Amino acid sequence: MHFFQSVAVSALAAAAVASPLGVPHSVHEKRSEVATGWAKRDVLDRRAILPMKVGLAQSNVDQGWNWLKEVSVPTSSKYGQHWSAKDIAEAFAPSNETVDAAKNWLTMAGISESRIKQSQGLNWLEFDATVDEAEELLKTKYHVYEHEATGQPHVACDEYSIPTHLREHIDLVYPTVHFDAKIKSRDDGLELEKRDGTFGHGRGPRGPGGPWGGPGGGWRMPYHHRPTNDLANCDVHITPDCLRALYRFPVNHRANPRNSFGIVEYTPEAYVPSDLDLFFANFSQRSIGERPIFDSIDGGVNQQTNMSFNFNGESDLDLEYSMTLVYPQPVTLYQVGDLVEGASFNNFLDAIDASYCSYDGGDDPTQDAKYPDPYGGYQGPENCGGFAATKVISTSYAYNEADLTPFYEQRQCHEYMKLGMMGVSVLYSSGDYGVAGNGGQCLTSPVGAVNATFNNGTSGRFNPSFPGTCPYITSVGATQVKNNTNIVTALATGTQPEEACETVIYSGGGFSNVFPLPEYQANAVHHWFADYPPPYGPDRFNNSQQTRGLPDMSANGANYVIAIDGNFSLVYGTSASSPTTGSILTLINQARLDRGKSSIGFINPVIYAHPEILNDITEGGNQGCGTPGFESAPGWDPVTGLGTPNYPKMLKLWVDELN
Repeated sequence: MHFFQSVAVSALAAAAVASPLGVPHSVHEKRSEVATGWAKRDVLDRRAILPMKVGLAQSNVDQGWNWLKEVSVPTSSKYGQHWSAKDIAEAFAPSNETVDAAKNWLTMAGISESRIKQSQGLNWLEFDATVDEAEELLKTKYHVYEHEATGQPHVACDEYSIPTHLREHIDLVYPTVHFDAKIKSRDDGLELEKRDGTFGHGRGPRGPGGPWGGPGGGWRMPYHHRPTNDLANCDVHITPDCLRALYRFPVNHRANPRNSFGIVEYTPEAYVPSDLDLFFANFSQRSIGERPIFDSIDGGVNQQTNMSFNFNGESDLDLEYSMTLVYPQPVTLYQVGDLVEGASFNNFLDAIDASYCSYDGGDDPTQDAKYPDPYGGYQGPENCGGFAATKVISTSYAYNEADLTPFYEQRQCHEYMKLGMMGVSVLYSSGDYGVAGNGGQCLTSPVGAVNATFNNGTSGRFNPSFPGTCPYITSVGATQVKNNTNIVTALATGTQPEEACETVIYSGGGFSNVFPLPEYQANAVHHWFADYPPPYGPDRFNNSQQTRGLPDMSANGANYVIAIDGNFSLVYGTSASSPTTGSILTLINQARLDRGKSSIGFINPVIYAHPEILNDITEGGNQGCGTPGFESAPGWDPVTGLGTPNYPKMLKLWVDELN
């Protein structure tokens, strides 16, 4: 596998070269090795036409965090005064100077202005170029690469250069070094793979194409007992009532029309209506017959052709629990991507924010799905806007941070920042392989390497997830009820009934190699290093104490009873923790909205300033990479974060004390 270097944001500068016009150029992005699983083949056919895209730098990105703080930090006089979508678009639009400078570069290089298409938001420039034109423009050489497992071709270069004076105006150009091509499997053509161990162990390909490759068939345990709500058995099976008891939140009885909760799924994952009703009949009879609001994005379909745990497990889990816990509040299902091409996080973000379709150059065609589908699937236009962002959005998919270029991740992270400014809480599961990455993979390259390499997880450096390392989302880890623990007795005596999840899966956690330590988290991270220093050095993880840590908080992720394909099973993973947390935040929003207040939005500054609203988890670890991983400790730790929800304390703070 590989890691990319964006020279614009790296301390490593490349030597400048001169163009025929005498304008000095500098290497903008590069990769030093062929990506794992790919082989370099021929020089690109000179007759090929390349669809080029130039991403323009946005204005005021450096001010975004300050604006987000104003509406998210609990002591701010502007707390909760969220921005409108129009405000966001106007604040971050690129400057006229940037647009004019990039256009002038292209026209001076022989790309006539009539060939250049400019986005409505002025965020990117697009044109078709011959191979000779593209290579001369970018001072590079294109090759065709072939995926060794599937034979799929991909066009890329090793590095490219732009005029040095444009470095501050241009974020990226592609197709170039962005090598995370969408992989088409020979056997089933499927794209996505969940971050969680429940549905994601031991499958490939990883990373390219959607968050993780294709759905697979992982951690499902048979369940041969009659479903029961007996709280005495929550250590062996989790039900909605177990969660209500653990986190002290009530059965909901009302809905606020201004409130909303969204679950994101990627086709071919699909829920089975009869599974929902089987679950509801046992755990939420009021919900029988209820279905989620269905938002079909880029041809998203709730397919009922392929019916198995691999296809239905994620959606059934997410919807059975979220719909039960917040009913009668409706739940929106964002179903993203068609059956042929699939989709990525960027495709979803495009649909809820039209400006993101073109932000910083728009989507990456090597990573994100393009519509109409060139492979014969959905033939409608790509969804740019048209779908409302719910107040809380939960996603149980993720990448390894090392799978993607820093620019790609930073660009997407900026969008989560904007959503936070608009009052949206964005949750991502932290992963189920402990300190290891997808499939238990660990890094074999040092921190700061230009390219990343992986092994099978028996050793190596820790491998954090993305978007979990983005400082503008809330990363959710996993806990479990301790063995042989009656939660009613434990809670009545003030005993913590939970520990970090070490049954089947291990709560994902660690430290970023890309994103700096956010100020809201700095004290917690520094205290953890000072009071509970881990027994590992920089050969294992980024121990600089200057990078983002994850997760932020946790919820139970073991032994969930779900109805799946007409039967009951037990499932495990942070893909259960995230929608459970999202359900609780939705109930908090409901109470605030009932009081005429705003949604809670980006919650991290509040929970780090008020960790007392969470239940601290101090036992358990997250092994991986041939090590015990990190250990839970008092306060924040990179296993369970700040702890699990305490609804009464959260409610009091957000509803009674904050604006």
